[in-house]
Amino acid sequence: MTKTPLAVLGKPPLPPRLKEGQTRHFHRLPSGLAMEAIVQKSSNSDSSLKPPLVFVHGSFHAAWCWAEHWLPFFSGEGFDCHAISLLGQGESDVPAGANVAGSLETHASDVADYVQKEVRSPPVLFGHSFGGLIVQSYISSMSGQQMFRPSPSSGSMFTHPTLSGAVLICSVPPSGNSGLVWRYLMTKPIAALKVTLSLAAKAFANSLPLCKETFFSATMDDDLVQRYQELMKNSSRIPLFDLRKLNASLPVASIPRDSIEILVMGASDDFIVDAAGLRETAEFYGVQPVCVDGVAHDMMLDCSWEKGALVILQWLKALNKEHLP
Repeated sequence: MTKTPLAVLGKPPLPPRLKEGQTRHFHRLPSGLAMEAIVQKSSNSDSSLKPPLVFVHGSFHAAWCWAEHWLPFFSGEGFDCHAISLLGQGESDVPAGANVAGSLETHASDVADYVQKEVRSPPVLFGHSFGGLIVQSYISSMSGQQMFRPSPSSGSMFTHPTLSGAVLICSVPPSGNSGLVWRYLMTKPIAALKVTLSLAAKAFANSLPLCKETFFSATMDDDLVQRYQELMKNSSRIPLFDLRKLNASLPVASIPRDSIEILVMGASDDFIVDAAGLRETAEFYGVQPVCVDGVAHDMMLDCSWEKGALVILQWLKALNKEHLP
């Protein structure tokens, strides 16, 4: 379903260039707004036997962050891949007159609309950072099968389609980021100040060292960090959420244990989501967390991006075996 996006203000002049085999298109939401998607289909003949993969980014990112490494990698392994840009991010439309792009529920509903209309079979849904919290909201609304509910944005009946599984990557935990901030304040006040400046004040956009410390490994090449820094500057025209309203709505609703296969992943060098946050998410879903050594918060862009991708690939292979007849 390829459509021309609505004209909006403030779009970056040049969208990130796509890699070979990737296409950019715009999904029309029930609201009439257009949501960017970068798609890379597998050329393998057995791709129909594997679940599609749908990727949801976090703050200051967009679909491009998955297209850099993980879309080529997973499509090469036989998976059809879809990376979306949430409203107000990347090349997606900005809601008229809005100060924030949406709520946890509206973002999850937009993802569900894309999955329902653009994806051929139940996918595995990936979420990074705040995108992981959006995936958690999706899961809580899915309730194991299909749940019909009014869409917060349109008032029409809405469905959260079934998933084959979910992967939460350096995800904000179910209770939100308040616990993360509080722990940093109590144990690492300098780190807390840096995180606040980098994210809340968007200081990462003007400081290469702070951008590297916040998102990437210390061994990352500065030229590459600067390239991603420039992309991140242009990725978010309005904030994803009103954080006060978001935290007031949390934690996300719990789901029955074993109702969906979930991989909870963290990074040993994550400057944003600490080990306690990783454990909280894993315990909430009754699974063992996986902490990938030697990578930072932006696992899919880091110089050792293959480490996380290989862990996920092994999990996907096991998942696929369980679902094959």
